[in-house]
Amino acid sequence: GWIRRFILFHQKRHPKDMGKVEVEAFLSHLASARKVSASTQNQALAACLFLYRDVLAIELPWLNDVTRAKVSQHVPCVLSATEVRDLLAYMDGRAWLMASLLYGTGMRLMECLRLRIKDVDFQRLEITVRQGKGAKDRRTMLPASLALPLRQQLERVQVLHSRDLETREFAGVALPFALARKYPNAEFELAWAYIFPASRLGVDPLGG
Repeated sequence: GWIRRFILFHQKRHPKDMGKVEVEAFLSHLASARKVSASTQNQALAACLFLYRDVLAIELPWLNDVTRAKVSQHVPCVLSATEVRDLLAYMDGRAWLMASLLYGTGMRLMECLRLRIKDVDFQRLEITVRQGKGAKDRRTMLPASLALPLRQQLERVQVLHSRDLETREFAGVALPFALARKYPNAEFELAWAYIFPASRLGVDPLGG
């Protein structure tokens, strides 16, 4: 898409007939006229470099004369402890537990949604977060005050899991990477079940 825009910007001239000056003009136009973000401008730059280096086998000289898009700086909005307590007071059930875990453990939303039973260590009061930011695993603390509610959630999941096993449509939970081949039937084991499963059976979100 960016390569197409680059060519159209220069009245459909062939990229072989253009080079450093035209790329700089295009990138500067994005920043000054289109007011794109710095990340968007970098994406366009990467596309142009790919076009010349990998498609046309042309090495562009260093692009010095590019008007750079400004990096946005936003002050984060952080709730106070009192505001968090007030917010949680209006919640209950699974939503309350998930919100409490997000606040008490520092997990991101999708990290919480992807938690599996095997990732919770009640003895050490630890949670192992799999494939977090940067595709890295990490450990975070489990607040002692949430241990009992979380155990109760696991008991509900165990009941639901037993019912699913009796359902013909149930093909097991999604397993990452090639674990389905490495550990046969692991998709049917309770340890791999999601702590916060969907309300109904669905397509494997991991594409298996």
